[in-house]
Amino acid sequence: MLRLFAPRIPGTFTTLRLGNGAVCTVDTRPGSSLQRMPHDTRVSSGLVETFTIPTSTPESDGTASWDSTTVVVVQLTAGAHTGLAYTYTYEAAADICAYLIHKEVLSKDVHFIPKIHLDMDRAVRNMGRPGLVSCAIAAIDNCLWDLKARMLGLPLLQLLGAARDQIAAYGSGGFTSYTDKELIEQVSNWAEEGFSCVKMKVGRDPHRDPHRIKEVQKALGGRAKLYVDANGAFHPKTALEKSREYADLGAVWFEEPVSSDDRSGLNFVREHCPPRICVAAGEYAYVPDDFRLLIQAEAVDVLQADGTRCGGISNFLEAAGACEMFHLPLSAHTSPSLHATLCCALTPAMNVEYFYDHYRIESMIFDGAVLARKGMLAPDQTRPGLGLQLKELDAAKFRVSRKTVS
Repeated sequence: MLRLFAPRIPGTFTTLRLGNGAVCTVDTRPGSSLQRMPHDTRVSSGLVETFTIPTSTPESDGTASWDSTTVVVVQLTAGAHTGLAYTYTYEAAADICAYLIHKEVLSKDVHFIPKIHLDMDRAVRNMGRPGLVSCAIAAIDNCLWDLKARMLGLPLLQLLGAARDQIAAYGSGGFTSYTDKELIEQVSNWAEEGFSCVKMKVGRDPHRDPHRIKEVQKALGGRAKLYVDANGAFHPKTALEKSREYADLGAVWFEEPVSSDDRSGLNFVREHCPPRICVAAGEYAYVPDDFRLLIQAEAVDVLQADGTRCGGISNFLEAAGACEMFHLPLSAHTSPSLHATLCCALTPAMNVEYFYDHYRIESMIFDGAVLARKGMLAPDQTRPGLGLQLKELDAAKFRVSRKTVS
């Protein structure tokens, strides 16, 4: 809360002295943001909904296959304002969300997000912090940030402070389950839409990958750079061999050549792969220490982070801070309607993964979803918070659970 150390004169500007001694001038005229500052800033209720959306076709990568995606949507209300955010995970995370909202969020002041986040971290100590629990915390943390911005009548980007007004996206999909025709059609469409980089999956059938990459490069015709993602499919020495093969075929990015948990393996590949290849990992970092360990191991050229997994916006900001300290670029993993805002606020951010499943789902169930234009993502600065609203009727057909908390 700001404290006034100078008298407020109606219809004028007022000088505020902040707790740290800094001085600023604010508009206190009727209708100004300070006049509109909400009085009720404590969370009074929550809603947790789970939606499972089938994929357009069966999908696979180097280590997994799936035919649906589940999104957990959290809404929190304080006074007349309701925030909304989400995570991609499994239905079980909804129970954790409801538990944490009831135990640690209800009646708490939205301005105390760091305190609420710490309380949630401590509350789950014996549950096991990574995975589902971290995704649940992320959804709540993201919702608190969205709610705070809505209460102040600001786009979240303005609340965080903008480093830019748009951020590069790269087309991502290229599933190993695709036929050559489906793969070529997808990457060609991205190139035509103006994406400067596109990514395809590798590692499920390593002997066939060179053919797939050649077909993609032929279709791209130099219009976009090629990223490849193995999703941890290889052991270090095999991954190193593949990095050389992929580099010879023009790839410039090798994501998770080995498991993210194998930091020494990532370091081995990074140290010995061709210079044109950037090794990227971090999408499975669930707590700030996971980012620290990747950086200390010199395991990556590009640190990835996912604000729907890593504990939310609060921890995503910490990952960005670590990137600044260690001079690493930051790349956001999927969830473009969240990460467009975050990456426009953070100087180390280089791009956002425009993942096919997620931009498809977000446009289906959210009004205000951020869609790429000419390969760029630009948050809507006319909407408060993240600018998202649930399309109730459209989303209802995919709903698998609904939990109210009050």
